Amino acid sequence: MSCHRMDDVMKLCCELSANQQIRSTVKGSGKGAAAAGGLAFAGGLLGGPLGIAVGGAVGGLIGCWMTSGQFKPLPQIIMELSPQQKQKLYNDLMVILADVQWTDVLQLTMLVMSNQAMKQQLTTALLGYVTKELQAEVHYVD
Repeated sequence: MSCHRMDDVMKLCCELSANQQIRSTVKGSGKGAAAAGGLAFAGGLLGGPLGIAVGGAVGGLIGCWMTSGQFKPLPQIIMELSPQQKQKLYNDLMVILADVQWTDVLQLTMLVMSNQAMKQQLTTALLGYVTKELQAEVHYVD
């Protein structure tokens, strides 16, 4: 396996996710929810129903601040993968690309983008990798 083939597949993943307008949230988002819930609970203990409202509002602001910047475009996440993560993703996608012959990333991208079934399979495999291996949530940008 050549390094350039892996680079081609990573660039294809970036193209697929950019084309689909996909963003992802990395696992920090649970911290924000915990902060909001924890402060609402503490507010309720100290101030009753009004304390819950105030604690929830303050917790929500803190939670928002804690997770700001956690949303990233999927192409950015793909390019920041470790070599081991890229290898795993490459292996997952090569199951689908096994019979595809290409000489460069442009040809590979053209072949995939013109084949709706293959494009869908690769996108599904990519999103499956992101949610399972990276424990990230996936969002489509409107």
